[in-house]
Amino acid sequence: MSSNAIDTLETFQNPKTVRDFTIRIDVPEFTCLCPKTGQPDFAKLEIEYIPDELCIELKSLKFYVLTYRDQGDFHEAVTNKILDDLVSVSSPRFMKLSAIFNARGGIYTTVVVEHQKEGWSKITSVNTP
Repeated sequence: MSSNAIDTLETFQNPKTVRDFTIRIDVPEFTCLCPKTGQPDFAKLEIEYIPDELCIELKSLKFYVLTYRDQGDFHEAVTNKILDDLVSVSSPRFMKLSAIFNARGGIYTTVVVEHQKEGWSKITSVNTP
């Protein structure tokens, strides 16, 4: 992949930095290439994160994801690279990426990777009657 792909990612200021809140983004049409056969691999990306100072701008995320269309790499490598890039530009408190790949040769693959900012811990939910 072009080393400039990460440059397409943009962020904006978190409007409520004093509160933990979750942002969920689904990317239902992710594509990349199988490094062995060159055939297309299709996946749904599910991104869930708790921002710190910055949030990810969605249009730039769309263009970033498109850079993988002609790139061949294993599912595990692609998923970890995407998480690394998203964390690099946004420095979230927490981020989880699930890459749910379509069946290939009768086998389904889901790769789940997480990042947690050092020193941050999730506030436990309050149960109310």
